[in-house]
Amino acid sequence: AIKNHITQVFEQIPIYGEKKVHQQLLEDGFKVSLNTVARYRQALDLKAVLAVKQVNTTIPIKAHKKYSYKLRGLGINHANQVWSTDITYIKIAGGMVYMAAIIDWHSKAVLSYKISNTMDSQLVMSVLNDALEKHPHPEIFNTDQGSQYTSEIHTKRLKDLGITISMDGKGRATDNSCIERFWRSAKCERIYLNEYQSISELITDVDDYIEFYNHRRFHETLAYKKPMDVYQESIKLNQEKAKAS
Repeated sequence: AIKNHITQVFEQIPIYGEKKVHQQLLEDGFKVSLNTVARYRQALDLKAVLAVKQVNTTIPIKAHKKYSYKLRGLGINHANQVWSTDITYIKIAGGMVYMAAIIDWHSKAVLSYKISNTMDSQLVMSVLNDALEKHPHPEIFNTDQGSQYTSEIHTKRLKDLGITISMDGKGRATDNSCIERFWRSAKCERIYLNEYQSISELITDVDDYIEFYNHRRFHETLAYKKPMDVYQESIKLNQEKAKAS
């Protein structure tokens, strides 16, 4: 029974090492020592999934205009108040590819995402235009200071639509914490558990994970609701308020 439960904990939370697995077993009512947990994990060949070395995807260009950070102290209480975007890298057989995504801060719903073998303005513009076509436009759009986001084509698209531009402080990934937490969830819960042989294989698996994340995954910070449910409920409430006024 203990071995089965250790396996279940690993399947649910693959980032846990033996100490956290031991704590989880104690919380779940099992009386077992840390040494026993370590021995069973070794016998089952279960090893915590660890993050690989971070690759810098934020490459600023001094000549590009930078915008101030608009989210400090801001109360975020409805969908499409703030969108946030970022780029991360994913290793596949033979190289590395890049994934860009846009997330709604209030609901934590992923509104658009794309995967490409190049990290350029075309990638971020594709994600941005896709989100703008599918969803009501945000009030504020937050990015880091990477050259893709400070480029004229990207900032002009936002300004032409009357969207306020916000940018993280230099070297402050915590300013974009909402999407950083999403990257961690996606990688630890799915991506790091697989070895992708091609970009098409990766895209298929990411499509499946995003569907799970948006529509079926309980989110602790949303009182265990699902992100897309919260997003749609908030939009409906906003529409009802607009009609009433």
